[in-house]
Amino acid sequence: MKESYQQIYLASRPYWDTRFNDIHLPLAHEYARQLLISYPDADEAIVIPAILMHDNGWKMLTPDQQAKSFGPNMSRADLRRQHELEGVRIAKEILGEINYDETLSAEICHIIDGHDSREHAISLNDKLVKDADKLWRFSPTGLDIDHRRFGKELQAHAIWTRDQIDEWLFTERAKEIALELVNMTIIQE
Repeated sequence: MKESYQQIYLASRPYWDTRFNDIHLPLAHEYARQLLISYPDADEAIVIPAILMHDNGWKMLTPDQQAKSFGPNMSRADLRRQHELEGVRIAKEILGEINYDETLSAEICHIIDGHDSREHAISLNDKLVKDADKLWRFSPTGLDIDHRRFGKELQAHAIWTRDQIDEWLFTERAKEIALELVNMTIIQE
C-alpha cells in the first residue's frame, strides 16, 4: 500500500468501530482494488482514498440514528445524508494533514459527498467507489451481518439482495463479482 494510502488508512481506522465498518471498509477496499484492475482509466489516487474514508462520518451518529438511516427499514434519510457531510469534513481534515494533492482531494470529497444519497455516478471513479461500497452487501460476510440486523432469514435476504444487482451497481465487472459472491451463500443453503 502506498505511503499516502497507509496514512489515510491509519487516520480513518478510529472512525470504523461502528456499524460493522471495521469489517466493511477492508472488504470495500479489496473490491475497489479488484475493480481498478478492470477499469484502468479510473484514478487509483482518487478511488482508494475515497473508499477508505467514505463511511467515516457514521462515527458521528449514534447507533440509534444509524439504525434509522439505512437499509430496508430506513426512516431517516436525512441522517444518511448527515454521515456523508460528516465524512467530507473528516476527509478534508485527514487529506489536509497529510498534504494530499488538492485537486485529487476535491474529487475525493465530492465522491464522499453523495456516495449513498446520489443515485447517479458523477465519474468513473465515483462508479468504482459506489460499486466497491455496495459489493460488501453481496459477500457472505455482508449477507450474514445484514440479514441479522434487518431481521430477515438468510436465504430470503440473499435472494432479495441478488435481485438488486442491476439497480445498485454501475459497472459490469461489479455485477459479475456480486453475482459470484451472492451465489456462494444461496448455493450453500
